[in-house]
Amino acid sequence: MEQPTVGILHPGSMGAAVAACAATNAAETLWCEAGRSTASVERAARFGLTPVATLAELLDRSDIVISLCPPAAAENLARDVAGHRFAGVYVEANAINPERAQRIAALLEPAATVLDGGIVGSPPVGGKTPTLYLSGPTAATSRIEALFAGTAVRTAVLGTELGKASALKLAYASFQKTSRVLVALAVGMAREHGVDQELIEIASRRTDSYLSEPQYVAKTAARAWRWGPELEEAADALATASLPPEMLRAAASTLARWNDAKDDGELTLTDALDRLAQP
Repeated sequence: MEQPTVGILHPGSMGAAVAACAATNAAETLWCEAGRSTASVERAARFGLTPVATLAELLDRSDIVISLCPPAAAENLARDVAGHRFAGVYVEANAINPERAQRIAALLEPAATVLDGGIVGSPPVGGKTPTLYLSGPTAATSRIEALFAGTAVRTAVLGTELGKASALKLAYASFQKTSRVLVALAVGMAREHGVDQELIEIASRRTDSYLSEPQYVAKTAARAWRWGPELEEAADALATASLPPEMLRAAASTLARWNDAKDDGELTLTDALDRLAQP
């Protein structure tokens, strides 16, 4: 099979690394530099992606487009793509709820073939091997499986029904991300009363407890700007299923207190807890 040209929207920490893996089996991997930050330009160059000037050029040249952006931007981005009548395979790989995934498919079809996707795991660098879960038409999922064959991105097909991959991603994120928010609240409460070390000691007697690894709090704070909107999407999915969404909405509200710590790799546990305590 002829190697496809792949476009990535947009090369964030996950998107750039995923695109670099796709490059293994692609003729070319493109990204649109219009309106992007200096950090995005540097990241795309570091991962060997080819810049193009406009979204129209990227879509004209790409056989496959992978959308990886903040959840709140996913639908507007798909609307922009639909305006150009993109006719290839569109992988909607953002952390969005199943209903939104289906709305995005409605925007792009029938011109494009839309796949629902969800990535579980860290960006595929330094030995990390995330899994890209897919649902949608069989011929299109097979193309994406071939695109990532032999790379650090594993693929798993969940069937043909759009929404399955998004549902799995959000179900996992609901636990993974909310549990870390609860760690921050528990450690913050204990610190207020001078018993934070005792709390960590208690938790360390158990296995696989985030409470025994409070360094994750600072990492959570740095990622809060992305995780908060993701939990809002998960809350919407819970509400649709007639399940109570309030805990996830509260966790998203808590994460919002860390929005100004965006991607701060130097943040300490003390800094993160101090910011959390500010109204």
